[in-house]
Amino acid sequence: MLQIYDTLTRKKHEFNPLRIGKASLYQCGPTVYWIQHIGNLRAVVMTDLVVRTLNFVGYGVNFVRNYTDVGHLTSDSDTGEDKMEKGAKREGMSPKQIAEKYIAIFEKDCHLLHTQKPTILCRATEYISEIIQLTQKLLDSKHAYSTDLAVYFDTETFPAYDTLSRQNREALVVGAGKGTVEDSNKKNPADFALWFFKAGTHAHVLQYWPSPFRSRLVENGEGFPGWHIECSAMSMKNLGETLDIHMGGVEHIPVHHTNEIAQSEAATGKTFVRYWMHYEHLLVNGEKMSKSLGNVYSIDDLQQKGYHPLALRYFFLQAHYRSRQNFTFEALQASTSALNSILSTVMLLAQTNVKQGTIIEVQQKKFIQAIEDDVNIPKALAILWEVINSDEAGSDKLATILSFDEVLGLRLRDILKYKVPQKIFDMADSRSNFRKESKFDEADAARLKIEREGYKVEDTEFGSFVVAQNPLDLLTP
Repeated sequence: MLQIYDTLTRKKHEFNPLRIGKASLYQCGPTVYWIQHIGNLRAVVMTDLVVRTLNFVGYGVNFVRNYTDVGHLTSDSDTGEDKMEKGAKREGMSPKQIAEKYIAIFEKDCHLLHTQKPTILCRATEYISEIIQLTQKLLDSKHAYSTDLAVYFDTETFPAYDTLSRQNREALVVGAGKGTVEDSNKKNPADFALWFFKAGTHAHVLQYWPSPFRSRLVENGEGFPGWHIECSAMSMKNLGETLDIHMGGVEHIPVHHTNEIAQSEAATGKTFVRYWMHYEHLLVNGEKMSKSLGNVYSIDDLQQKGYHPLALRYFFLQAHYRSRQNFTFEALQASTSALNSILSTVMLLAQTNVKQGTIIEVQQKKFIQAIEDDVNIPKALAILWEVINSDEAGSDKLATILSFDEVLGLRLRDILKYKVPQKIFDMADSRSNFRKESKFDEADAARLKIEREGYKVEDTEFGSFVVAQNPLDLLTP
């Protein structure tokens, strides 16, 4: 049975979804004001691996990911400038144009990393009505209150507020005290904004909507939603009041996800999420990514350096989602070599085994045990290598490897579509003939000629076969 580590309880639990054979999953997506770096993209791959694992062990997955295109201030604790407006000012564009630009880049990067598309992609700006309704519900139930500058969630009305983070409230709101949005009428430092009025520091915002909420400073309740309420509104609209799985980075535990739980459960009286799954950070050369250190990389940066995006995916597979991972270019190069080796093996097995194989049962059982243990992909990857290096029949090895790739997502089946040019096979035949005639100098010359064309000859007990030297290059990103 699938076991999942739940951040809320700090334990592994058997996965029991609300609906038999179905799983609902929500991932906190990007704030689309800038290009997503490889640390953000690791989160996308980790979620993809969870979705693929759920599919592999028999669950249909309703997978929702959001785009934050309004309301996420430069501090997670409701202070600073809206990130979308910051991006708009930086590039002389409207927030909507900024969102369109960076959503397109993000989705291209997701495609390059061979991640599956969510069932639903939602943008916060398209859920203003649902956000307003949820905020009104919290006001009506006295879990929220209004000031002239914002509508706040009253954390004192939710005793379990710090259950997820296991920190006291003072620790949760360092730097987010009475000065938040310059509002002296906020009751408690931990209270967070559900709706910002178009007033005070936000008097000149570029994105705003009318609302039923009232402020003495703003007509028609004009303003924009807080970041936290957006995820609750979008997830519950698309997946129901209780979700099976909610995924996000560990940085979301103390503020964003803590606030999501409070407002959602206060509004519905139900458990908001059954399993909280959080992935750890990606470091670069042992340090946190920082523009000042010059160690922030995008997919495009890696491609310009000659690396295939799938090599980055393979690199990500080598660390558990709950473990920190350290990126280096040496590690990425090693991942490139390893993935090329796997692809070469698949090409060779496809040429040497024309009959359809059978999945190796004992290895499949081990693979499933690995992924059912809190999605242990590094262990599953090690089992893939066991199969590659085993003495099992080639056709069975191929069938097993391709089956495992339904979870690993390395596009191994795609390499089977590639046809080695006939002239390369002709060169290989000439080499074989030279060898039969003991003309070894001519045979070596033929081999070098083949290698200059980007291929290599593999001599096996079944004969000589041709594979690409770097088959990863054959997979168009």
